[in-house]
Amino acid sequence: FQPGGTIMNALEIKNLTKSYPDFTLDNLNLTLPSGCIMGLVGENGAGKSTTIKLILDMIHKDSGSITILGRDNGDNIKLTKEDIGVVLDEVGIPECLTVNQVGKVMKHTFQNWNDAEYSRLVQKLALPDKKQFKEFSRGMKMKLGIAIAMSHNSKLLILDEATSGLDPVVRDEVVEMFSEFTRDESHSILISSHIVNDLEKLCDYIAFLHKGKLLLCEEKDLLREEYGLIHCSIDEFQAIPFNSVKYKKENAYGVEAMVLRNAVPSDIHISPISIEELFVFMVKEAK
Repeated sequence: FQPGGTIMNALEIKNLTKSYPDFTLDNLNLTLPSGCIMGLVGENGAGKSTTIKLILDMIHKDSGSITILGRDNGDNIKLTKEDIGVVLDEVGIPECLTVNQVGKVMKHTFQNWNDAEYSRLVQKLALPDKKQFKEFSRGMKMKLGIAIAMSHNSKLLILDEATSGLDPVVRDEVVEMFSEFTRDESHSILISSHIVNDLEKLCDYIAFLHKGKLLLCEEKDLLREEYGLIHCSIDEFQAIPFNSVKYKKENAYGVEAMVLRNAVPSDIHISPISIEELFVFMVKEAK
């Protein structure tokens, strides 16, 4: 909370740029309000992991600013990291350690480590306490990473492909855990994933990255209200206002188009659009 009792943004990214010889994250602007979950969607190579590494100060930005929980990420990043739970695509735990030994190490790593919460999460996620980390499946490794991230009084979780490698039942459990976490208004989550269906269930905000550029960042419910799908014949499509059509594809059976709902005549049936369909259409439009 900021002075005066207003809730601050968990994360603010302004004009963030990072260039490599073959890739540029180009002038990224994102705001994650406190108490919310933002899904960062993009195909492989879109810039999701680069964005997360920049936020965590693992690589240096070329320009722009990143503010985490009211602090510039270049200042007191070690102090800030006490408040951030991180799960990256590869969970970096020494291979010889068991779940119980990991808990003992983390107790000396984080000032606010909560043994009881760690034990509860390990049990909830059905992690074996005697197996060494090197014997874990990818899904078990991700579950342990999530348990650690949620056991030191984090205010912001940053998760890079944290649901990949989990079977559907466990993914559902983890999604529910994340939802519970953000019921506290001081808790927030930034999660990247190519499993768009998980993000559709979980997120308040969706950000679409494509080839280093932000296609859009919007409240999930507003996206559904703003966009829709129409299926019609080629003749019927001629009556659709040109400015309402964001993307269309034609085949032998007619036309499928993504449209702006408020620009389409009321007598034309518009179907709801899923976040996954919306992303696919947006990427095709951007090509």
